[in-house]
Amino acid sequence: MNHGAALRLVSENDNYEQLIKDFRAANISNRELKMLEYAEKLTIDSSNITKEDITTLKEASFSDKDIFDINQVTAYFNYVNRIADGLGVELEE
Repeated sequence: MNHGAALRLVSENDNYEQLIKDFRAANISNRELKMLEYAEKLTIDSSNITKEDITTLKEASFSDKDIFDINQVTAYFNYVNRIADGLGVELEE
């Protein structure tokens, strides 16, 4: 699924606005919460990711492949956003 398709899927979710404001207060599963907490930590505090963070994802039923995918997608969007920000690119509405 590409980024646009994923955004359309999420935007059709009743929790969309709450997910944007504060995902911790949204009506999501514990598994989804753990994924988003990991993505947030990878985004704002990546040097402090520990084995415990990975264990938490595994305990939430994520496979090694799932964890790799979460990591790669998060890192990719952080990379792209930093390039855009660093070049002063303005996003379309």
